[in-house]
Amino acid sequence: MGMLIYINFIYRTYIIGEFEAYPEPVAAKLRRALYYTNIDVQPKNALKYYRQALALADEMGLDPFSDEMLGVKIQVASFFEKIHQYQLAIDVLEKVRGDCLKWMEKLGGHEGNEGKRTRVLGKTIAISVKLGEHYANPHVGDQDAAEERLVWAVTALLREQKRREDEGVKEGEGQWMSNEEIGGSLEALGHLYESRDQHFLATPLFLQALGLSPPGSCHTVVLMNNLAISLAQQNPPPSFSPNQPPVSSASHLSDARQWAEKSLALESSIKPPERTAECDEGCAVAMINLGDFAMMEGNLDEAERRYEDGKKISMGMGFQEGVAKADELLKDLKKKR
Repeated sequence: MGMLIYINFIYRTYIIGEFEAYPEPVAAKLRRALYYTNIDVQPKNALKYYRQALALADEMGLDPFSDEMLGVKIQVASFFEKIHQYQLAIDVLEKVRGDCLKWMEKLGGHEGNEGKRTRVLGKTIAISVKLGEHYANPHVGDQDAAEERLVWAVTALLREQKRREDEGVKEGEGQWMSNEEIGGSLEALGHLYESRDQHFLATPLFLQALGLSPPGSCHTVVLMNNLAISLAQQNPPPSFSPNQPPVSSASHLSDARQWAEKSLALESSIKPPERTAECDEGCAVAMINLGDFAMMEGNLDEAERRYEDGKKISMGMGFQEGVAKADELLKDLKKKR
């Protein structure tokens, strides 16, 4: 069973907010654009009104790096993603990212720009994470570009976090990214390495993300499962730790089992309203993972029981991916008996 999908923050956080934040001529164009985006989907008309809104905003002197204007541009990229035009979404986000980087290089260090630098850097990191997701999409399939954007995002956010810890927060800088956003970026890079079977690189990223996740949340259940899967499939190259004896597969598998069992214990303790669908899916995934671990140990009876439990839980909540995966694994197991 693979990782549960990382819920990216960029479109949830930076999409167009209240129309009151825009001058009425711009807001009118945006209302038309969103109508053709969400109600009567017409790409040609939607893009026409987005372009008109941006042109009007430029004429009226709105700050192109304000939350509102960056939100419009990110909305355009979101629309391209919605209609499966992934390369166009990438093109828009790369342009926005490039503009943000140029602004930070030229003006980010100027006195009086401390708070704006924080906002622009945070959005540039979020955009880079989204670009990593797009590049890794099978429709695009540029894994190297995905890694480049995600590594940049993680490096930039950790560098800024360390600078603040070492030097202190300067007057006017404001708050940095939340633990949830930082963890999401680490998790996104971990998923990329996981997809490339580089679990020895994914594991520390999932562990760091876990440390930033609220201890009683359903997403922590998901992260525990991600960590368990990564540990069970450890494959460090021979030269990765030349001065240390390699950790045995049995030890990794034992650790993986413990994390999966911890996820089940946590999942069972979370009650509404804190409980979300992530908890239920995390429970199903943990059961199937434990079945996989039992298979690795040659315990076919336990594996079958875990797969059946995972399938039952998945069916109960309409988690079709879990049902399909459990059926596939049960079919493979029967061939080995």
